[in-house]
Amino acid sequence: MKLVAAKPSVVRRSMNIWPPFAFSGIHITELPADFMSATVRLRQHWWNKNVAGVAFGGSLFAMTDPFWMMLLLRHLGTDHVIWDRAAEVEFIKPGKGEVYARFSISAQDIERIRAAAKDGSKVLEWFSVDIKDADGDVVARVRKQVYVRRKRENAAGVPASVGTATVPPSPDRAGRPGLPNG
Repeated sequence: MKLVAAKPSVVRRSMNIWPPFAFSGIHITELPADFMSATVRLRQHWWNKNVAGVAFGGSLFAMTDPFWMMLLLRHLGTDHVIWDRAAEVEFIKPGKGEVYARFSISAQDIERIRAAAKDGSKVLEWFSVDIKDADGDVVARVRKQVYVRRKRENAAGVPASVGTATVPPSPDRAGRPGLPNG
């Protein structure tokens, strides 16, 4: 959470040197001060091409990984558990050269999710982003489902601390001793 709470320029620079992004050719080009959007670029290199010579699908998908969660975490804060829960990717045309994705959330999205999670209920929200090439053609469409839940309060009525490990529920965890059920 410390990184997400930092100034946008610090977050952007830090994530741009983060090995999964840096070694994939992924670069955050824009992260405004309001954290309502982010723009990410994938520049094609020999190491991120597939056998057909176009953008490796894993790199296209990786460039979308943390952004919905990160934008929501910045606005909902540490009293919420926020995780990517599911994802879908549709490859539409070969990615060549540089490709871009622009993530954007609205104040209405944030308030709707905050209100739905207010009583501690889990909220499963789908977001979609298009990855486009330099001509503006859609290369891939990625949908991500984000899990949001207000953290349970401790005995003093205060939301659980940032250090509390909370895992979103999944079918393989339901009802197993020692694992949360959501």
